[in-house]
Amino acid sequence: MIKPLMDRVVLKMVEAEETTRSGIVLAGTSKEKPQVAEVIAVGPGGMIDGKEVTMCVKVGDKVVVTKYAGTEIKYEGEEYTIVRQNDILAIVE
Repeated sequence: MIKPLMDRVVLKMVEAEETTRSGIVLAGTSKEKPQVAEVIAVGPGGMIDGKEVTMCVKVGDKVVVTKYAGTEIKYEGEEYTIVRQNDILAIVE
């Protein structure tokens, strides 16, 4: 299991749609990097750079992240992205 530190969050990116609204199928290289992800693990927050950080997301939340945020890793055959909480733009409800 990946356990993030401080204000970091482990995300699993949601697959991009493979067809456009007009029904055109996109090749793998044409797809934009998805920006919606599921929260897999959340760090404890706490004092970071002299400021108290409270974590606002929880495991299972669907979130929108900045386009090229975080560090991509592969763990036990799965791909994850680790971001700081301030790279998360919104929670999708």
